[in-house]
This record gives sequence, structure tokens and C-alpha cells, in this order.
Amino acid sequence: MAQRRKVVAAVNRELEQRFGFRVVRIKEDEAPEEVPPPVEAPKPRIPVRRPADPRDRLVQRPVFLLSSVRSGSTLSRVILNSHSQIHSPHEMHFRRTQVIAYTEPVQQALEHLDLNERDLEHLLWDRMLHRELVQSGKSVLVEKTPSNVFVADRLATAWPKAKFIYLIRHPWSIAQSWHEGDPEKRPLKKAIHHTLNYMEYLEKARNKRAGLTLRYEDLTSEPAKQTQLICEFLGLEWEPGMLEYGKQDHGGFVKGIGDWKDKIKTGTIQQGRPLPDISDVPVELRPMCERWGY
Repeated sequence: MAQRRKVVAAVNRELEQRFGFRVVRIKEDEAPEEVPPPVEAPKPRIPVRRPADPRDRLVQRPVFLLSSVRSGSTLSRVILNSHSQIHSPHEMHFRRTQVIAYTEPVQQALEHLDLNERDLEHLLWDRMLHRELVQSGKSVLVEKTPSNVFVADRLATAWPKAKFIYLIRHPWSIAQSWHEGDPEKRPLKKAIHHTLNYMEYLEKARNKRAGLTLRYEDLTSEPAKQTQLICEFLGLEWEPGMLEYGKQDHGGFVKGIGDWKDKIKTGTIQQGRPLPDISDVPVELRPMCERWGY
């Protein structure tokens, strides 16, 4: 349209100069040239801050179990939840629960209270954890949503006294298990790329801050020893009933908030799949196998 207008204007100028009249014009009902909207400056990044007052945290010492998807986090959850003092709920996915200050008065009010949107999110997340813990009647809360690996730094900032448990599994077993959950939508190539992203973020978190590292294969082959290590890490007495999670109610096993397959529903701890030979592992996963000692 813009080029056409230029041509029409040039023709009219020539006709007007030579003959004193205009014979070409743009119809009045034609759409006007669109004016591009002004480019908005990027909004400043909202900082993630430690709580200004320790009393802003109702749950002072949450425990975050960080893992990739398909690493045995649901099994770990129900084992831990079988302890009389540990509450480990379904995946809460609270990192996707966001607060947005839509209007300027809201933003002014927050500024007056020395809060920002990220601070409010932390207050909300903490209240969700606190509600779960109070309703359970227990003293320690373990949250295990796998995607928390992507916000590990933020969790450590929001809860300065939090503890971290890192659950690892053979990388090829992780990728295969995720692929098998929906083979049509999750071809192996996609499964490798998807799960490796989780593993890399988990490894970054594990290298950055102290915590307890557990292997899924060890948890399934020697559950008594591994659960004793967990209890020692959390400052709790070990309870043999943790090994019989099927005798307790942990809620339903629902896809989207945890494992949903038949194996977890048996109520018994079963050993994982045999470890593969390194020659059978895709090359993309071999560096992580080496880092994790497989």
C-alpha cells in the first residue's frame, strides 16, 4: 500500500504540473496505511530476594527433593511420607503459580510495603506448603516436583534454611522411562533431549549447594540403608515402616502430579531396570553418566 501511494502521488504531481489537473486518486474507502505500534522498552526484571523478615516464612526449613522426571521421585515421596514426622505431598507445581500487579495503584501499594511480585509469590508458595504441613500433623515437609530443578536458586533464596536432597538415576534409564510413558508423543530422540535438560539443571544445583545425593538404584536395592541416610540428614529417627509404603494412604497416583504406573501402585519397593553397558548408551547421555559415576 505504501509503495502504491508513492506511485500515485508521483503521477498526480506530474499531471498537475503539466496540465493543471489530477486524474488519479486513492479511493476514500481504502484502508489507511497501518502505523506500527511504538516499541515498548523491556520491563525491568523483578528481583528475587531473601525474605526481609524471617517471620515471612511459616515453613522455615522445607526440604526440596530435586530430580529429573522419571527418576523415582514418587517412590521416594511415598517412602518418606510413610514416616511419622515427614509429610511429602503430591507434586505441587507452585513455581507456575504467579502474582501479577496489574495496576499502578497495586504497584504503589506493594512498593509502600517493600514487596515486589516475586516476594508475594514466595509468600503464597510458603502458605501452600504450610497448609499441607499443618493438615498432615507432621513436622517436616518434603516437596518433590521435578521441574523445581529449574528454579533451584530461587528456592534457596526464598527459603535460606531449606535442605536439598538430590535424586539421580542412570541417564539412559531416565530417558527410556520417559519415552515409554507415551511412545508416540515422546520418540526417543525427543526423550533424550527433554530429560537431559532436567539432568543438566539438577547437576548445576548439586554442584552449587550442599545436600544429600541419592541414587535411585541404591534406594531400590538397599532401601533400609538409604532411608537411614535420609533420616540422619533430616535429623530424624529412622522408622522401618518407611519400607512398607503400601500400608499407608498417600492419595491417588495421578499422571501430572506424580508417577501413575502399575509399579508404584503395587505398594512395594522393587528394583529398577538393569544398568546398561556404556556402549549401549546414546552418546548425548554419556558425559552425564560419567559425571554421575555410572
